[in-house]
Amino acid sequence: MKQAWILFIVAGTLLGAERGAVVFESSDQRLRTGFDWAKKQALAYVFTGDPVGNWYEASLPGRDAFCMRDVSHQSTGAQVLGLAAFTRNMLSKFASNIAESRDWCTYWEIDKSGHPASVDYKNDRDFWYNLPANFDLLACCYRQYLWTGDPVYLRGPEFQNFYRRTVRDYVARWDKDRDGIPESYTSYGHRGIGSYDEDLDRHVLAGADLLAAEAAAFRAYSAIADIRGDSAEAAEYRRKAGSLTRLYNDRWWNPATSRFYRAMLQDRTFYDAGNGAISELWFGIAEPGAKLERSLDAVSASNVETSSYLPEIAYRYGRDDAGYKFVLQLTDPSLKRREYPEVSYAVVGAVAQGLMGITPDARHRTIETRSHLTVETAWASIANVPVFDNEITVRHDGKRESRFTNQRGPSVQWKAAFPGRRKVLLVDGKRRQAAPSLTPEGAQQSAVTVEVKPGATHTVRLPTGARP
Repeated sequence: MKQAWILFIVAGTLLGAERGAVVFESSDQRLRTGFDWAKKQALAYVFTGDPVGNWYEASLPGRDAFCMRDVSHQSTGAQVLGLAAFTRNMLSKFASNIAESRDWCTYWEIDKSGHPASVDYKNDRDFWYNLPANFDLLACCYRQYLWTGDPVYLRGPEFQNFYRRTVRDYVARWDKDRDGIPESYTSYGHRGIGSYDEDLDRHVLAGADLLAAEAAAFRAYSAIADIRGDSAEAAEYRRKAGSLTRLYNDRWWNPATSRFYRAMLQDRTFYDAGNGAISELWFGIAEPGAKLERSLDAVSASNVETSSYLPEIAYRYGRDDAGYKFVLQLTDPSLKRREYPEVSYAVVGAVAQGLMGITPDARHRTIETRSHLTVETAWASIANVPVFDNEITVRHDGKRESRFTNQRGPSVQWKAAFPGRRKVLLVDGKRRQAAPSLTPEGAQQSAVTVEVKPGATHTVRLPTGARP
């Protein structure tokens, strides 16, 4: 088994796309220009030959470092750019440095020398840490597995240890009241902030993002346990994720303002202020229905870092016009701090996974696509996208037709999805019964699954006269 695992990784590296090989083309000049800028900017932050190994900047420019939150968010864009091995190296550095002496935290930020960044870390009793980070990173590792199929995310000893320590020991160490949710007390200072919102004057007991990230981590860990054949562990963390989700939707919702609370304060009252709805949407904890819709209506950001989440969120939940607007805002040359690394990586990821709807699932070697093009964009194509040990091309003509090419690698299953409930879709011109399903926001979609052999291209479209 160990030998096969090593061979898979070597093969995956050899078959992976050349760094920066991805090409986006479209009838929409603004999207093309924006993507080309994002690709060039993101690749400018890629480094090799340093003691830490292959890495890309994922923190404030000039720090020569990568931070847990930023890497977790930049990973999809990095994957599309052919940087899977870079992300794996960086995630492994975080995973391998989890330690009891740091209360089961790892290093918040690691520099190019492989050391904790000195601006954030003095010693194991004095360092900066945001408590959602372990959970965010765990969920990121699972997403990387879904994109790459790399078994190191399932069986690598440093990753297995990080997952287990996070869902058990990390939660137990920081959860003083034993309600299953970590807390941050004022005496902690910056060593264990209860949110990514670094407002130490208010110093919240727990932010909405902490609860949402924990639920996402439990869902990811449950899925990993399922793949590994540990049904008891999978069931336990599915249940825990479900409990957190119900708690959030029941207790953290303010009916007076029709939004989720931003945080719980030290006196255990809720803090009600506009939180931009990013936490519940990014981590997928808001249940479909009125609360989700109100959150989508209210989504907003207060700085360039949080703005970088908006395109993918909008596309994920079917707000395609908003997704298009947010991509153009992030790529606008007049945007202040546009050079922040997270922005360019987020744009690349949002175009591939959001606009083009590419959603891989390594468990079944299935790649779903769904067009999120708006009226401004007649067609769009993205080529040389690394998924599993393949490279693929996806083209959408509006929301009526999708084309998929397996450029390189073994056969894959293409799940071509279209909005709405439909009985029939046309596969290479032939009628096929469509299967219904629900999107993350609870809307109807229909799909057919097509085996795409090496070098093959297939097209799926709506029947003549059907409305997109």
